[in-house]
Amino acid sequence: MDQNKGVEKVTSQVARLGALGSWQSILFSILSIAGILLAVYHIFGFTFRGKVFLEAEYYWLFIGIFSAATFIYLPARKRSGPPPWYDLLLAAVSLGICFYFFLNSRDMILMGWSNIPLGIVIWVLMMETARRAGGIPFFLVVLLLGMYPLAADSFPGLLRGINYTFDSTMESHIFRSEGMMGITTKIVAEIILGFLVFAGVLLATGAGDFFIDLANSIFGKFRGGPAKVSVVASGFFGSLSGSVFSNIVGTGSITIRTMKKTGFPPHYAGAIESCASTGGTLMPPVMGAIAFVMAVTVGVEYRVIMVSAIIPSFLFYLGLLLQVDAYAAKTDLQGLPKEEIPSMWSVLRKGWPFLTVLIFLIWGLLVMRWEYLAPWYASLLMIGLSFLNRNTWMTPAKLFATIRRIGELITQTAALILPVAFVVSALTITGVTGSMTSGLLALGGGNMFLILLLGIIACYIMGMAGLMIVAYIFLAVTLAPAIIAIGDLNPIAVHLFIVYYAMLAGITPPVAAAAFLGAAIAGAAPMKTAMTAMRLGIVIYFVPFFFIFQPALVLQGNLWLLTYVLPSCILGIMLICAGSEGYLLGVGKVPFWMRLPLVGAGFLLSFPTPRITVVGLVLSAILVVALLLYHRKAGATEPSPSPEP
Repeated sequence: MDQNKGVEKVTSQVARLGALGSWQSILFSILSIAGILLAVYHIFGFTFRGKVFLEAEYYWLFIGIFSAATFIYLPARKRSGPPPWYDLLLAAVSLGICFYFFLNSRDMILMGWSNIPLGIVIWVLMMETARRAGGIPFFLVVLLLGMYPLAADSFPGLLRGINYTFDSTMESHIFRSEGMMGITTKIVAEIILGFLVFAGVLLATGAGDFFIDLANSIFGKFRGGPAKVSVVASGFFGSLSGSVFSNIVGTGSITIRTMKKTGFPPHYAGAIESCASTGGTLMPPVMGAIAFVMAVTVGVEYRVIMVSAIIPSFLFYLGLLLQVDAYAAKTDLQGLPKEEIPSMWSVLRKGWPFLTVLIFLIWGLLVMRWEYLAPWYASLLMIGLSFLNRNTWMTPAKLFATIRRIGELITQTAALILPVAFVVSALTITGVTGSMTSGLLALGGGNMFLILLLGIIACYIMGMAGLMIVAYIFLAVTLAPAIIAIGDLNPIAVHLFIVYYAMLAGITPPVAAAAFLGAAIAGAAPMKTAMTAMRLGIVIYFVPFFFIFQPALVLQGNLWLLTYVLPSCILGIMLICAGSEGYLLGVGKVPFWMRLPLVGAGFLLSFPTPRITVVGLVLSAILVVALLLYHRKAGATEPSPSPEP
């Protein structure tokens, strides 16, 4: 994969819309305003002359508006300049057909109305939006899985399903609840939408700069400070944006440059940023789109998923910070000069509205249980608070820029999620999900570890093309029931297990799209950056195993077990990071021959099964004592540095 692909894609999108006053920017913003107002009307249940929108009516208008916006915003090829005539034609056609379907929505529901020729046109247009938003790999996966019903009865074994004609497949994909009138459109048009609006408002009012400054004020003075700032700022920023690539571009353009300036090698700086940005997509409170998909799939409130992700996110970022600190300690890298570190008081004095709004959002989600209405209220609060500070004052120009930013987030997300409806429809109508579940149980021979290994391989293969949502939806209906059935495991832990391994493909070679983008910004070798990112993210390769066997780590089941499970996990992660980076906090450098045993002992210590934990504790103690004796014998014992954030 070309490591410059992500940068070129972002650049082409920015150039595509041009300045705020350009005709294409105005047209795009008009569509965005129409889509947002339409969503508010439907989601909040407003009526006009006693009538409310049916879901199908709202969905068709939403699809029409944002598919048209996609052809204006996302270019067909890497190019700059305004949208050409054929993209304007495609936008008009998609909007016109969807409006026609909107007019016939009630007949569609009551009498099974459909129009296959126009449905095929919409299918072609949606596949083109999938190609533009997700690239060729995403397009091919959606195409092949979506067309699976045409040959479902020709596949052997667990892949065999009920065959459908092309017309029947199109009818299901476009007009029925199994496809575009079902769960995927609901996710993007109702559940996610408010959070995208909230993220756009926060980012447009300067939240990204605030979190970078806040992280600088806390961590900038410590050794390896710029890298620690990258970890923390990217975690916050990723939680807001929900996008790995926009996170890398948004924060990486600042943090990578600062890391390199203070002595971090380019490949290490790019790897840190890509790891931190990848983890941000599952960082509470906002998280990425896949968290909302999971909430709907599992059938729980979003707040349950948000709370469940707290400890895994903490462990992941703890591991990153420990490795950054270890690297800085062994290479004697210092923090930022004092004059470059902003005062925490001044940062909080200027940015307190952002923290206030985030606290309000969390309160709305956890206490008030407003669910997907909470971000709409939080957005209104943020706009109101923006008038208290001249720097964040929502002027007409800034309001227009905010609307455009929100439109960009919604358009990009809709272009990725809406076509997934074809995959869901294909898996549903063919009945293959049930056969795959039983087939996986048979293939695994009743061995839970083998089934988990098959699941990891499947997550990686689909996730490495950037198909986290597709991978999750596919495996949530095939693999998850098999794992839950054979091991009587917690459903939320199982679904998070799938999500995390799909996510990790972004930093795992040979594709590692997130790491390659970080390498492009850092000016580093892409594969070297990817290998470093994989090592830095080592903790998250293990954590899903921990919480699938001990659901207390995702705050499910008996939480009293956390009194010993969480401390053992933290100690184990310290050893894993020490073995990975070659430096143990409080002891010193780790010789090469001891690094792998330390990783193994840390894994055993972290594994949440009492017997394995005890074995890991004994091995860890032996190795730490051996390391201390090694330093004493070599005369190289270092003074124990005080733990730094």
